[in-house]
Amino acid sequence: MVFTKPFNLFKWIEENKNALQPPVGAKLLFDESGCFIIMIVGGPNKRSDYHVNNTEEFFYQVKGGMVLKIINEKNEFVDITIGEGEVFLLPANTPHSPQRFDDTVGIVVEQRRRDENIDRLRWYCEVESCRSSDNIVYEENFHLRTLDLGAALKPIIERYYADEDKRICKKCGHHNTIPRPNVALNNNSSHNRG
Repeated sequence: MVFTKPFNLFKWIEENKNALQPPVGAKLLFDESGCFIIMIVGGPNKRSDYHVNNTEEFFYQVKGGMVLKIINEKNEFVDITIGEGEVFLLPANTPHSPQRFDDTVGIVVEQRRRDENIDRLRWYCEVESCRSSDNIVYEENFHLRTLDLGAALKPIIERYYADEDKRICKKCGHHNTIPRPNVALNNNSSHNRG
């Protein structure tokens, strides 16, 4: 890794805000990290997928809040609110769906993937009575060959949204919808640590 000079994070965010757009809204902070994927992620995003990877993820909310939808160790769908200035460490192999809102910014740090690490993007049925952790509507596996997770996720998400057959629940026949960008966080929500 080449040594870089310290720089102002807020200036960097301002200069790169056009890259922080839906559906993922992520841009690498460092292109040449040997061990870590360090991303700035802006809101709003436009995601309904759950990402599963073999490594932990560290979240730090720089500006505004976000909701991290997860499936916990009891296979329950749980929302975790991460407020401005707060951090959260997500255990490896936890299905998660980051929900970022308008004018928010966070830092996400993940480990660089090894050859044996396979990431997955999956979607569950939106119908509450049909929704369960074992009812996967669609899943796509991929190996993250670069540091740019946002660039790897975007084509998978776009393929899913573009193909209505991929969005049909085989259990109840519901057609999952294409989400709109998140625009507001309910500041009255309490923190849920699942």
